[in-house]
Amino acid sequence: MLGYFLGGVMKNRCNEMIEQQTKEIVALGKKLFETPELGYKEFKTKEILIEYLKTEGFEIEKEYSETGFQVSLGSGHPHIGLLAELDAIPTLGHPHANLEDQSAAHACGHSTQCAIMVNALVALKKTGAVKNGKITCFFTPAEEFTDLAYRRELMKEGKIKYIGGKINMLMENVFDEVDVCIHLHAMGDCEHHFSVDSSLAGFIYKKFVFQGKGTHAAVLPHLGVNALNAFALFQSAAAMLRETFVDEDKNRFHGIVTEGGQTVNSIPEQVVYESYVRSFNSNKLKELSTQLTKTAKSCAEAINATCEVEDIPGYLPFKQNAGLSKVIYRNMLELVDEDKILKDEKSVAAGDIGDLGHFIPCVQFGYGGFAGVIHGKDLAVSDEYRVYIEPAKIVAMTCIDLLENPLLVSDIVDHFKPQIRKEEYERYLKM
Repeated sequence: MLGYFLGGVMKNRCNEMIEQQTKEIVALGKKLFETPELGYKEFKTKEILIEYLKTEGFEIEKEYSETGFQVSLGSGHPHIGLLAELDAIPTLGHPHANLEDQSAAHACGHSTQCAIMVNALVALKKTGAVKNGKITCFFTPAEEFTDLAYRRELMKEGKIKYIGGKINMLMENVFDEVDVCIHLHAMGDCEHHFSVDSSLAGFIYKKFVFQGKGTHAAVLPHLGVNALNAFALFQSAAAMLRETFVDEDKNRFHGIVTEGGQTVNSIPEQVVYESYVRSFNSNKLKELSTQLTKTAKSCAEAINATCEVEDIPGYLPFKQNAGLSKVIYRNMLELVDEDKILKDEKSVAAGDIGDLGHFIPCVQFGYGGFAGVIHGKDLAVSDEYRVYIEPAKIVAMTCIDLLENPLLVSDIVDHFKPQIRKEEYERYLKM
């Protein structure tokens, strides 16, 4: 096993180069953080990254899904994929919110992923670390499941086929030649420097449209059917269902009212509730989704209203690849003590890394160095070294381990079993 972790000299060179690039990478990170754009709109973000990469001698290898693109080092196998997400998320009140695009802000920390991966990639290039095999960095659009009206328009125009960026790339066979993928994600304000081997839940997006009958709210309420009351009844029923949720599945149901009525002076004729149902258990996820649809329709019918339900598959649960996690963990220990690493967290968050992880061995490790909460208006980089330098070292060292030990990659790939067939997955996406 020790043979898998040779290459200490090259690791040291890469780490020294990553340190030397600190000023430039922090500047890049700040620029990206202050240029938030929602999914499939990351045009300025893409331009900033391409300009930086070209100054470092990279050529754009391929472009896809509106704003996605990739650059590579080396050729052949092992082929390691690095994933960096481009998009922001609507966050009212964030100091760097893009007011022209639904207050988009990097409250998810995706911009830092891009700077970290660029840092590692440039260091690997400058030190000549990629002698055998290939590294491809995939800059992926639209991880956040938001701005659905815009994405539906793109789908109608034939520019994308699915909501999530990696899902489009997956179905376009972008990852077909990749052996393993390395991803990372911000943890927000956290005492730990890193997390490893965490699990993510899956979710289904559900849109409930309660339909009643509008009349004058004061003069003729007896002639109306109150859609808001139908929704309120459903909310009570859903709350009663929650007590049946099994703890280990981490089931969740939550949402927002995007239309609560048309005017205060009329009985609400239409109420729209957009929601997620989440679970670690794929079968339970589908079961809960069906139950909630049935509950909503029954509650509406109980007061002479109706309810139409639209389901859109979100992201599948994510299970880290154990072999890759071991390599990542060992390299974390090169930088911090064991008590600074959070292990085996069960996070009810979700990401399209879960879908990719059903087909390719993948990891997503977490990194700290932030103040505030993920998706909150107060998220900010508080420790530039922990955010931009330490994670880049882990990525670079892990790449070196994998490239210099192709048997390790072969072992990971040989023991990996895809969790779903492509045909079955395509049917799921069309639910």
